[in-house]
Amino acid sequence: MSTHYESLQQSAAYIDGFGIEAPTELGAKDIWPRKPGFFIRHIPGAAAPTLFEDSSHPLPIAVGDADGQASRDLVALSPELVLPQRRLCVGQFGLVPAWVKSASDAKLRSTKLVNARHETVTTSNNFRDAWLSGQRCIVPMMAFFEDDFRPGKAVPTRISRIDGKPMGAAGVWCRWVGEADEEIISFTLLTVNANSHALMHRYQNPGSEKRMPVILSEGAYDAYLSARPEKAKEFMRPFAAERLRANPWQ
Repeated sequence: MSTHYESLQQSAAYIDGFGIEAPTELGAKDIWPRKPGFFIRHIPGAAAPTLFEDSSHPLPIAVGDADGQASRDLVALSPELVLPQRRLCVGQFGLVPAWVKSASDAKLRSTKLVNARHETVTTSNNFRDAWLSGQRCIVPMMAFFEDDFRPGKAVPTRISRIDGKPMGAAGVWCRWVGEADEEIISFTLLTVNANSHALMHRYQNPGSEKRMPVILSEGAYDAYLSARPEKAKEFMRPFAAERLRANPWQ
């Protein structure tokens, strides 16, 4: 289960890796459940690159910090950035389904919904509506982290591309609206089975099913974001082991 990833900390990585302008503030490096992070979603028929012209207008996004308090730091500093068919947004890592009744329930559920199994994303009550509604997203990251139990204790391990380029992980996002117009934008990472993966089978709890995030190839980004739900399933496959490296994280 991927509950920790490393965000992009260089502006050029957004442009070079995803063809989208970087946010004004890059945010925290280490992203954990309920921390704010960036994701890219599809905007059908988006026009030429532009920014929101009225920067004084508040964006309809709220994210939770580690203490569960609403934080708009990234929102205030980082308006949604628009390039043709792609928009960079900020949200909470850990999905809050639209049907959740209260903010307290959202807080409890979101920490458990940082990953979505691709095999059940169309049937799970937590993720089905977002997937079928085409609310797919790409989560930019430099690495994700898994525990290596082979030394006899959990050793956090950083897993990244061997060429050092950023990775685009497949996900889904959701907008939750509560009482008094309270709003939370959130996202989750899609995962695939990695029991037979040459690298990822070494990590996570012994005896458990091995999972890994769906890492998309650069040329598949727009196709994944805009595909019909049944077609988008075709992108759910493991990233090649020979293109990844793993190092103990200090």
